[in-house]
Amino acid sequence: MASTILQVAIAIAQATALVMSAAFITYVLVLVRPFMRDRPQPPGEAGTLSWHLFVPALNEGRVIGQTIDYLRATFPEADVWVIDDASEDDTATIVTRWAQADPCVHIVSRRLPNARIGKGDALNAAYQILGDWLPSRSDRSRTIIGVIDADGRPATNCLDVCAGSHLFGDKAVGSVQIMVRMLNRADRRSFPDGGRVANFVGHVLNRLQDLEFRVPISAIQITRRFTGTVGLGGNGQFSRLSALDAVADENRRPWRGALLDDYELSLHLLLTGHRNAYTQDTYVDQEALPDIRRLVRQRTRWGQGTMQCGIYLKHLWTSRQVSRIGALEATYYLSQPWLQLLGTFVYPVPVIVFLANYLANPHAMTSWTLAGGWMAVIYYLVAGLGPFVLWGPLYRRRCEPELTIMQSVGLGFAYAGYILLFYITSWRAFTRILLGRREWFKTRRNAEFLEDFKVAVPSGMTVLREMMGENQ
Repeated sequence: MASTILQVAIAIAQATALVMSAAFITYVLVLVRPFMRDRPQPPGEAGTLSWHLFVPALNEGRVIGQTIDYLRATFPEADVWVIDDASEDDTATIVTRWAQADPCVHIVSRRLPNARIGKGDALNAAYQILGDWLPSRSDRSRTIIGVIDADGRPATNCLDVCAGSHLFGDKAVGSVQIMVRMLNRADRRSFPDGGRVANFVGHVLNRLQDLEFRVPISAIQITRRFTGTVGLGGNGQFSRLSALDAVADENRRPWRGALLDDYELSLHLLLTGHRNAYTQDTYVDQEALPDIRRLVRQRTRWGQGTMQCGIYLKHLWTSRQVSRIGALEATYYLSQPWLQLLGTFVYPVPVIVFLANYLANPHAMTSWTLAGGWMAVIYYLVAGLGPFVLWGPLYRRRCEPELTIMQSVGLGFAYAGYILLFYITSWRAFTRILLGRREWFKTRRNAEFLEDFKVAVPSGMTVLREMMGENQ
């Protein structure tokens, strides 16, 4: 009886793994065509709209001065609102000096205990202050709020592109997300005091994050244009003030507090009938994280935020503003962390079964393999690696042509390994939900991290404990 139950469980696990793999391969193939066919659209004129750039800042004294300098020099038509979230360093002092010298630079000062409770709360504070600061007769539909990281560098054409007729030139568009690039994608010395191994790993991680944002994430967003479910990210998101007014709750909060607050905002915009748009005709540069520890911590927050946003599934499926294909796409996206939890159990089953059968009867398994079983092995490898390896050559073709073909293929295989990190982060996120932990934590900048960097080669168990642990 027990043996029969085990056989049935194994069969179900193998079937589930097969279905999940086939669904994912289909999903990737659907993404590739619109991504490769996407072409630049004519820009507009930034001067036709009013621009306000929100820059959340918590202990950003190392970068905030240069960021304000860049934003004011590059976008003189925009007001810059720096939100000091009770920083302990000289962030407030630097921003205050700028605000005293430039009427287009503003500081939004937050104090404990109301500060440091999330990026969304900081943005809500700036939204409320801006609303009170604007003249009562301002056209809020022509007022655009952009959210830029404290180390963000939007492209010089950013505002003109966003003002294009297909973006904010279309009154139905409530928000625009621009492409994100990694500023340090080619950096081979992420750790100046580190050894070859640390710098090699750092360089590969930088490249993989750039590949991730500019190819698969960009392809997903382009496909979402057809499903009507483009999502906002944490950096380089722009929204009409009137659209934010429409989704704000009774306490004047457009951002509602999920750890993935930007995607949560995009869901609220969809549910209120606004269209979210995406463009890769412009970009914002930000820092990639060259170390696994901070990367895992960041993605744990994103994974937990995705799980939290699952509460909106019912609203998506019952809303008259969201199409059925749009609700299906959002459902698939919001299910990803949960599918990764399931995949932890079902994906290894075929390998375990093969190894167990081989150890039990090597001759029979060798004969089975030579008689055609090798095709099943090839399928498993292609299904498991192919959808990820594909992005490497596409990254070279669309983004970084100076890479060699071999380098791009190598990046594709590395990306397949990189994805395994998200199985760890999904379990960490799930554990945090079970423990009732919802606190928001900021990812330290590279300059800040390097001050504490010590060259070391930890054991495999130490690395695993750091990934799965919470004391980071």
